[in-house]
Amino acid sequence: MPGRPELPPIIPGVYLVGTPIGNLEDITLRALRVLESANVLAAEDTRVTRKLFQIHQLQPPKTIYACNAHTEDKVAERLVRHAQAGKIVAYASDAGMPGISDPGCRIARAAAAAGAHLEVIPGPSAVTTAIAASGINAASFTFLGFPSRRNGRLREELRRHGAMLPALVFYESPHRLSRLLEIAREMLGDDRNAAICLELTKKFERFFRGKLSDVSGIFRDAEVRGEAVVVIAGKRKSARDFAEGDEILIDN
Repeated sequence: MPGRPELPPIIPGVYLVGTPIGNLEDITLRALRVLESANVLAAEDTRVTRKLFQIHQLQPPKTIYACNAHTEDKVAERLVRHAQAGKIVAYASDAGMPGISDPGCRIARAAAAAGAHLEVIPGPSAVTTAIAASGINAASFTFLGFPSRRNGRLREELRRHGAMLPALVFYESPHRLSRLLEIAREMLGDDRNAAICLELTKKFERFFRGKLSDVSGIFRDAEVRGEAVVVIAGKRKSARDFAEGDEILIDN
């Protein structure tokens, strides 16, 4: 019986590590091995990342940096210097993939510009998780992150992207979700299919699927907890999208 293949060594460099978006079991073996091997750790919120280390019984390194949108440039320079000095450096955002509406892109850019070894450790993503659960045909999609807080700019964004084939994916905070859905309904029409995904991979994970007229009504006066991922179908419909006359499904 063949033995277990030898794993490639973790060499000095910068590693961007995908982390669970809710359920702490959703982490890869490779991610755990990199985090355990790291000499230097950067985290969007050190408290969140320490909890991940505790759950998986890992010993965090002594050198830890907090790295958020305001400090990423400065921290990126430090991380690259550590990598160039022969250290294994890991960066983990709070949840999901670094660089996807989270810090990470400046770290990657700094490492590449300096010629430091750079690896990305794939992991969970709220974008792809929501698309898979949405029931919407998203063979192509446009991820727009958090929408503009200005109504006029949001309308223009929806007008421009909503006229195209790809599905649209947004992140949204709970107290602005109703506004997004109402403006989406206004700009894209009542019959555009949508899915609202809440608390992905967590205990109280919930999905709301249906026409924009249906889901916008549900959230008009509702109290929402946790960030939402909103998936809206592209302009064209396909046989694999929701059939005409589908009823809304709540809490599948």
